[in-house]
Amino acid sequence: MASAASHREIVDLLRSKQKTSKGASAYARYLNRPAGRHLAALAYKFKMTPNGVTALSALSSFSGIALIALAPATWTVSMIVVVLLVLGYALDSADGQLARLRGGGSFAGEWLDHVVDAFKMASIHLAVLVAWYRGYAQHEVWLLVPLFYQLLAVVLFFAIILTDQMRRAHRGSTSMRLAGEGSSSFIYSLAVMPTEYGVLAVAFLLWAVPPAFTAVYASLFVVNVCFVVLALPRWYREVRSYGATGKA
Repeated sequence: MASAASHREIVDLLRSKQKTSKGASAYARYLNRPAGRHLAALAYKFKMTPNGVTALSALSSFSGIALIALAPATWTVSMIVVVLLVLGYALDSADGQLARLRGGGSFAGEWLDHVVDAFKMASIHLAVLVAWYRGYAQHEVWLLVPLFYQLLAVVLFFAIILTDQMRRAHRGSTSMRLAGEGSSSFIYSLAVMPTEYGVLAVAFLLWAVPPAFTAVYASLFVVNVCFVVLALPRWYREVRSYGATGKA
């Protein structure tokens, strides 16, 4: 694609190369992916690489996470944290979109993206744990929530990535499914919103009000537990239906 193309033309092209919405939450479908398209278009115009966008995503995300752990819980900090986390997540969408725009990503780029995501998913709950240990939590028993939330997040992230890899291997392709190759209903996309990293990021708007944030954070944890209990057996039955791998 010519670098002289307009921002709108690039965004429209990216929309045609969008991944399937199957399994995606409403936040991802209607907020994060569209924001990622615009960021990917800007990155393309500035001749950035997908790995460069991944690095910016990591810088933004981990800056926000560091503020959660170390900064005082004020309204100003809350706003900055949300902006950094939301921007980092949008950039996380942009790197893959930029790779598709440039003709396809690499195994190394996908590996780097997933490793950064794994650090992010685990460290955000670790940051909450550190903040609560430093005096944010009203009672020490609340420390168990981010501790188990971190465990849950790691398991869920690994299960999602591994299931996706097995789906690709089963259909004989390493490529992501694009829009038009499957979708989920709008109701489903709303139902899985509590499992969405972006929703957790936005929840930090309440960081300056400990009782409110604690209630929302604990509620998200409970909903995620329910989701994992329901999803893991279903995913296992799915991959079991694929049959043997052919390996000894």
